[in-house]
Amino acid sequence: MTKPTIVVMEGDQTGQELLEQALRVLSPDVTGYDVAFERFDLSLENRRKTKNEVVFDAAAAMRKSGLGLKAATITPETKGDVGSPNAILRKEINGTVIVRTGRRIPGIAPPVGVYSPISVVRMAVDDAYGAKEWREQTENGDEYAYRTEKISRSICRGVAKYAFQHAKRLNAKVFGGPKYTVSPIYEGMLKEEMDAAAAQFPDVQYEPQLIDATYALLLVKAGEPLVIPALNRDGDCLSDLVLQMFGSIAGSESMLLALDDDFKPSVVMAEAPHGTAPSLFGKNIANPMAMILAAAALLGYHNDKQAHVVSRAIYESTLEAIIDGHRTSDLGGSSSTTEFTDEVIRRVRTKREVWSTIGDNM
Repeated sequence: MTKPTIVVMEGDQTGQELLEQALRVLSPDVTGYDVAFERFDLSLENRRKTKNEVVFDAAAAMRKSGLGLKAATITPETKGDVGSPNAILRKEINGTVIVRTGRRIPGIAPPVGVYSPISVVRMAVDDAYGAKEWREQTENGDEYAYRTEKISRSICRGVAKYAFQHAKRLNAKVFGGPKYTVSPIYEGMLKEEMDAAAAQFPDVQYEPQLIDATYALLLVKAGEPLVIPALNRDGDCLSDLVLQMFGSIAGSESMLLALDDDFKPSVVMAEAPHGTAPSLFGKNIANPMAMILAAAALLGYHNDKQAHVVSRAIYESTLEAIIDGHRTSDLGGSSSTTEFTDEVIRRVRTKREVWSTIGDNM
């Protein structure tokens, strides 16, 4: 099989530092797996210099290779500036679904009693993001703010179908949903597609809930593996909450998926769910776990058994390092960014040696 090409999108500040750690782990010298890297500089400086052409070039490369690994980037707030590269990338690769999975971090006591994985499968486009907004003054001196949002049935169907596929793989329950009782036309569209997908996956447990009940019941249901389909805005809020429930937002990867006609991923972009963390920049103390897991997850989507083996080795090595006490300060430890990565690399290499000894190719 042709070796995979990963489109590497460089970023800003700590985002770039953590990307480099993930690339150290992915090195063929570490994994024994031959992978090519095609790099694009998506730093704020270069996006301004190229007037975002570099972002379009990276998207085109991802459409060709199917795999992308992106560092966190700065989105300027000034109107008329280069804006968000993520918005361009999502549109150009037709990325419609974002998946983030909170999972128990071994050896770390979460702030709440959760131990089974919880995945949030949300819309990557539309809803409150990109909505038209305006304000109007009233005759009595008050001021009204308006917003026009939209969602499409095709995106709702993709979120719902992928949620059930994902739940089947994880042996999880599809749980939650939008506020369809208050908004039967708008939010009800997602609920209709959830119900339709449930009929197509009768072997997957299905427990629809309103979004407010979903929040309220998360702690009650925390012992079960869950997959939560969500609108864009709801899912954005939910995923941050879910990841923090497991102890750190740096403990999981974020996956943007473009789906084919069978609702299978055709293009996958992996990144950390957190931002550039400017207060940690240059200090070698940020947690690289999410970026390393993003790299591992990306290989899991490649159509090659060997890539899946390497993916699992990186996952295991990362979690084993933590349970053995190698932790950055956000997890109560004293390891630096590079020290933690060094430990993950050591363990991946050890697995290569052990697995080859017992005849399991890696």
